[in-house]
Amino acid sequence: MDSPRGLVGSQFLSLRNTLAYNPPMSMTTQELLDRLQSNIARVLRGKPDVIRLAVVALLAEGHLLIEDVPGVGKTLLARALARSIGGTFRRIQFTPDLLPSDITGTNVFNTQTGAFSFKHGPIFANVVLADEINRTTPRTQSALLEAMNDRQVSADGETFTLPPPFMVLATQNPFEFEGTYALPESQLDRFLLRIRVGYPRRTDELQLLADHRRGEPMDELEQVLSPADVLALQAAVRDVRVDDSLAGYLMDIIEATRHSPELHVGASPRGGLFYYRAAQAVAVVEKRDYVVPDDIKRLAVPVLSHRVIGKSFLQDGEAGQADNVIRNLVEQVPVPD
Repeated sequence: MDSPRGLVGSQFLSLRNTLAYNPPMSMTTQELLDRLQSNIARVLRGKPDVIRLAVVALLAEGHLLIEDVPGVGKTLLARALARSIGGTFRRIQFTPDLLPSDITGTNVFNTQTGAFSFKHGPIFANVVLADEINRTTPRTQSALLEAMNDRQVSADGETFTLPPPFMVLATQNPFEFEGTYALPESQLDRFLLRIRVGYPRRTDELQLLADHRRGEPMDELEQVLSPADVLALQAAVRDVRVDDSLAGYLMDIIEATRHSPELHVGASPRGGLFYYRAAQAVAVVEKRDYVVPDDIKRLAVPVLSHRVIGKSFLQDGEAGQADNVIRNLVEQVPVPD
């Protein structure tokens, strides 16, 4: 299929995948999720837990912060997720000279009509990759706040709704400090999860070498869901049952972060809401319509560690300290019968 006039790059790929997508008849929620995770695993080898958490963020209508060294598959995960759901994908390379309008868009004067019209920025996509988000100024980082929180962009008194589903995947290198800016607390609090990809196992990396010997695996990746399927899965998450005792258990962990002698700032109420929704999403991924205590325990670190500030470390300070504090707090909170 030749690229039609006016469609280039990711726009053409999205159109091609949409035309090639043949939705299966009467697929269950679990069949859809299995197809999605298996499809992403075709290009991101040996990382089932990372894929699972990315899907959890998508189903919970949240955003994902990926902290890791370059070259481990952060960008690949974002591209594979967008391709798998047939959504539009945009990559924003964050640099020190990036302006807020470079992300959200701006009003431009049309000489033919004699009026201003809004030109959409790259934020208007289903999956947005904010690459190296900590390499631009806090002012530009904050341009994402309204989009991430309200799924909309405001410009010159007008409000523009972003296309659903909408998800931001941001990346940053935790070991690079020169020329970087720490993310503001309000920005970090908008991310549902913070994860690390890590290096693959030797066997998986050998398979990765073999995959690329035949060409670029991403070029062969197919669409397995539609955006409408994703919206239906997100609606299913809200129906997952959370027992009152488990809601209380979740709140006990949240309150433990606020009273810990090791923490200066604990998790916010927004963090509690995200924690609750993420637990519902994990239950769906695990083929259940109810939450269990293990869902809450396993999510504590990826949901809460980037929301707290320690008395001996900063939010983005020494790697792993916040994780260890959260793990210790979870072990101290009694699990309900």
